[in-house]
Amino acid sequence: MKSFSFMRLSLWVYLAIFFAYLLGPLVIMSATAFNSPSFPRMTPWECLTFEWFAALFRDERILNGIWNSILVGAGTVVLSVAMGLAGALMLTQIWPKLRATYYTIIIAPILIPGVVLGISTLVFWDRINRMLGLGADSWLSNGLFLTIIGQSTFIASYCMLVLVARLQRYDTALTEAALDLGATHAQAFRKVLLPFMRPAIASAAVLAFLASFENYNTTTFTFGEYPTLTIELAQKVRYGITPAISALAFIIVVLTVIAALANEASIRRKELVAAARQKATVEELESGRLRLPGFLSSNAAAVALVVVACATVAVVGTASVYSPAQCIADVQEQKRLETEQRIQELRRQRELRRQEQLEQQGSSPAPAPSAPATGGSSGFGGAFDPGNLSGGSDDSSSGN
Repeated sequence: MKSFSFMRLSLWVYLAIFFAYLLGPLVIMSATAFNSPSFPRMTPWECLTFEWFAALFRDERILNGIWNSILVGAGTVVLSVAMGLAGALMLTQIWPKLRATYYTIIIAPILIPGVVLGISTLVFWDRINRMLGLGADSWLSNGLFLTIIGQSTFIASYCMLVLVARLQRYDTALTEAALDLGATHAQAFRKVLLPFMRPAIASAAVLAFLASFENYNTTTFTFGEYPTLTIELAQKVRYGITPAISALAFIIVVLTVIAALANEASIRRKELVAAARQKATVEELESGRLRLPGFLSSNAAAVALVVVACATVAVVGTASVYSPAQCIADVQEQKRLETEQRIQELRRQRELRRQEQLEQQGSSPAPAPSAPATGGSSGFGGAFDPGNLSGGSDDSSSGN
């Protein structure tokens, strides 16, 4: 019994350390978005402020980077999901002896560093542009086009893995039955296979967008005149950051949490509805008097979603009426007073050291005058000493 309690306690300690290590930096960075100092820091805490959110929405470079990231992400999703679906279908229908080789070729871009992919994309399409005789401002040299192509080369492999996992559970007899009933291959794909693959396609699209949104290694060589959010953030970190970056991180974290809770609440809601229909009687189903569970009943994710949404609304409402001007003014005045006190203390210490030096000089005896240096004290045997130059001539004249 004691060993079981120890193992359980160890498990909870391990989970606490793991989540603290995983989520601690995000919590600290989110907290710095509400502190008034101009450099992101959590301690010492000065004033609660929402100024950095306003500064974020006034930063045109960040807003432009977000817009470019959304454009690149949308293009990457379309291209990567299409190539991933084609690769997944090909992998399930190819000759079994070639399947391992084909799988290795499709997965290879994941193993190649992003820097290599970015450089190769830039060089390859530049050569194609020159071969076609197009100018430097053609669409083949456009930053959006190059970034989408460069990111899709490896993100399509991720999408293919997601789609293959779903496609392995597909019963090919459904497609054969549709073809036997007179449907064409395109109709069987659109009406039978595509609805079955829709959840995997949605998951692959989300994965592709997130991978594109946070990509930096490949994008840094291809963005051209369209810097994405990661490029702008890297440049700001290089030249000095402000808590506006923390405000952006906090917004991204909140949106991610809301999306995750909404998805989990939706899944839980479908499970509860399916369980209620299974337990319902035939009369309730036919009469339509079946009472389905509410959105918040037995759904912890839905409750958490409502709590997060209410907290977000409360924060936004507080930000619209709260003014930290007086608090910031008080903090600046306190810093000014502390600086003056520190200066006065330094002056007092300097004056004390000076008085100690004067007392030491007054109490010590005066040093005796030193005798003039005799010959041999210099490198010329004392020939140029003042006494030798003047006294030597007088002695010679008196001797004569």
